[in-house]
Amino acid sequence: MNLLGTFIKPMHKEGIRFVAIFAAITLVLFWIASFLGWIGVVLTIWCYYFFRDPERVTPSRDGLVISPADGVISLIEPAVPPAELGMPDQALTRISVFMSVFDCHVNRVPIAGEVTAIAYRPGKFLSAELDKASDDNERNSLRIKMQDGRDLAVVQIAGLVARRIVCFIKPGVMMGTGERFGLIRFGSRLDVYLPDGVEPLVSVGQTMIAGETVLAKVDSGAAG
Repeated sequence: MNLLGTFIKPMHKEGIRFVAIFAAITLVLFWIASFLGWIGVVLTIWCYYFFRDPERVTPSRDGLVISPADGVISLIEPAVPPAELGMPDQALTRISVFMSVFDCHVNRVPIAGEVTAIAYRPGKFLSAELDKASDDNERNSLRIKMQDGRDLAVVQIAGLVARRIVCFIKPGVMMGTGERFGLIRFGSRLDVYLPDGVEPLVSVGQTMIAGETVLAKVDSGAAG
């Protein structure tokens, strides 16, 4: 790995116009005062860093559930998946990954399968660290039918700063583990609902790397 590639990561195309806006404002700030311009430079670099889209090495073993987001595990608890996905009304283990404004915000598919449903629901913009954010905040939910026929759900949840959930895919597509499916702008959270009987292999407070960190093994549960 070359030294330059260690510090400079590719940027997702969703970030181009935001970096351009930050850069334009920076020029104006330099015209007003030099110290304001340098503040603008720092913020422009941060914006570029926010939209970074590094390559990830996804574990190749079948049956692994991989973290869909960079961040920290904020909650692990039983919860019913979003009603709009049409899944059974029973509590499943929900793993919540909180993304700060310093984390990479490109979201990745946690396990290979067919995306059978995608449902967007508008809502509030409470802090994504709160438990009730799963129910009250703006969200975009995906239902994925795995190779063994069971379903897994992954939910993009807007946070206190986030105002835009982006999803790149449509229902009916087949996705591989770790493939990019969306992003959320400026701080948010991802929830993963594991199939019934599957136990998490992570703990609250653990740091996640999207597309790489293993959340669970679905072969640890009985197929339905």
